[in-house]
Amino acid sequence: MKKTKNQIALLLLLIFTGCGEVTKLGNNSIDDTNTNVDVDIVNSFINREKCNQIIDNEFIKICYDYKLKGAKAVSYTLDGDLVNETNIVKRPNFYAEKSLDKKYRIYTTDYTNSGYDRGHLAPDASFDWSQESLNAVYTLANIIPQAPQVNRNMWSKLEKFARDKAVELGELDVINVVKYSKNSKKIGEHKMSVSRGFYKMLYNNNLGYQECFYYSNRLNLSARDDSVDKHKVSCAEVAY
Repeated sequence: MKKTKNQIALLLLLIFTGCGEVTKLGNNSIDDTNTNVDVDIVNSFINREKCNQIIDNEFIKICYDYKLKGAKAVSYTLDGDLVNETNIVKRPNFYAEKSLDKKYRIYTTDYTNSGYDRGHLAPDASFDWSQESLNAVYTLANIIPQAPQVNRNMWSKLEKFARDKAVELGELDVINVVKYSKNSKKIGEHKMSVSRGFYKMLYNNNLGYQECFYYSNRLNLSARDDSVDKHKVSCAEVAY
């Protein structure tokens, strides 16, 4: 049956309005036309061009830099049914990453008397639902020097926020991106670089959720009156 011009126009309108739909949640929006957007976000930070070595231990993926002797990015997914299921009280010991050549490894002694904490990027409290998953985040490739007040007070609030969000949404993807200076401060016998700060990107593309946060890594910052909202930034500015 021959279609009239009006019928054709209506059909085209329906086709174009059905494409490029943006799903919104609060003030955040994500274009869901790209079904591989999760992979694309991770690959934009963790790839062979930007990472000297990619470490994937099943639970977390790490972009490791030989010169910095530290992670540039760490990605993982939080399962809302698992993050609060079990709380293994006894924590493992930190260990040097064996997949790295010895000359690029960092050891626990590099933190001794440095003034910095051994700070998790993928946090232990989000992976304490099994011994295997908990052990996976204690590789020193997942650890960076963090200012004590940031690690113990500020950053830990965001980690809890992420777990709560994973429970709320059912699943949450996370990418931590570490920002270094051109001439980063070095600590320890093996000259590990200290970052300027770090981002955490939280997202669930199926539900159109995305939020990003930035934390400065300066010593002697005050944690008084600190809140997660004070660290919120545009996801467009997340970069090494």
